[in-house]
Amino acid sequence: MILSPFEWTIAKRYMLPGRGEAFIALVAGISLVAVMLGVAALVIVMSVMNGFRAELFDKIVGLNGHAIVQAYGGRLENWREVLKDVKATPGVTRATPLIEQPLLGSLNGRVEAIFARGNTQEDIQRLAPKVQTGSLAGLQPGSDNVAIGSQLAQNLGARVGDNISIINPQGQSTPFGTVPRQISYHIAAIFEIGIYDYDERFVVMPIEDAQTLLLSGDTIGMIEVQVTDPDRVTETLAPVARKLNGQAVIQDWKTINASLFEALAVERVAMFVVLSIIVLVAVFNILSSLIMLVRAKTRDIAILRTMGATRRSLLKVFVTIGLVIGSLGTVAGLALGMVFLFFRQPIVHLVEKITGQNLWDPSIRFLTELPSRSDPVEITVICVMALVFSFLATLYPAYKAASTDPVQVLRYE
Repeated sequence: MILSPFEWTIAKRYMLPGRGEAFIALVAGISLVAVMLGVAALVIVMSVMNGFRAELFDKIVGLNGHAIVQAYGGRLENWREVLKDVKATPGVTRATPLIEQPLLGSLNGRVEAIFARGNTQEDIQRLAPKVQTGSLAGLQPGSDNVAIGSQLAQNLGARVGDNISIINPQGQSTPFGTVPRQISYHIAAIFEIGIYDYDERFVVMPIEDAQTLLLSGDTIGMIEVQVTDPDRVTETLAPVARKLNGQAVIQDWKTINASLFEALAVERVAMFVVLSIIVLVAVFNILSSLIMLVRAKTRDIAILRTMGATRRSLLKVFVTIGLVIGSLGTVAGLALGMVFLFFRQPIVHLVEKITGQNLWDPSIRFLTELPSRSDPVEITVICVMALVFSFLATLYPAYKAASTDPVQVLRYE
């Protein structure tokens, strides 16, 4: 829609407040602010929801892989052959043996439920960027060194250099019954993955030490697998699943965390719909301000018609006014949303200080910080939606202005 110089001059004149038009200008300003806040709310919430899902996916998959080959009964006897078959499967980028067992950890009279996790040396070193204190260099087979999560360390009052006792209820059988197996390990490092449940439970050790602790011999509990395309992990591992039928089961990241990611998907759609209503309400403000403007300018419109202005020209003028308000609100909302996302963590801390409430409890929300990841396609959809709504809101007032009968108006005014 291209405006002639005459049409653009009229549009600019009507967008600027004239004498006695302060109220109309105020309503238009409120409309612009409403669009800005609606777009900003959508950008912020959708980016945070995307960030939450992406952070959860990256950290969960980074620790557990895209899929797990888990033996029936918890022990995979011929794991080396299975590992070889998994690695040879097209689309698999990495496969590694893993032991993970729920046990008890004790230190200074405090007892916590833990997950003893036996990893290969390669997997242990992948934790290096997450280490807060200590070093992973000492986690060698037979060293009795372990690394524990930061929240577990806090719960036990543990520091690097302390000894943690790990209790395995399935100990050795004696004439007096089963005696729980208890082994003391030296805490060589404390790590923070960023997922509260993992930081609160995990104790990482070499896989050989985990086999000794669990008295499992040369067996493992599962094989961790990563593939090139996480969304097609089921199809990629289908040949392995058929071969291991009756011996082991394959669980991918979608199955393991199905309830969590499905809840996030539903919440994401619900938040988008609800917040879109804010933009719709803002658009109704544009509609009302344009109707008021047309009513106030009825005589001017009639004079313009008598001077030769066409209905098409007047239609374009009022559509332009509404689109300018919507466009400015959209751009301002996009800028406000980006600024908020950039300073999101300081803003959360500021609100917490003002209200005295813990807004981001990691024990409830899994992650230790408010995440954010903006999707350019999604932001484009939000902006286009706001502009389309703004355009639709201009049609009725523009049509009314274009339909003004100059004879009837000038006869009675």
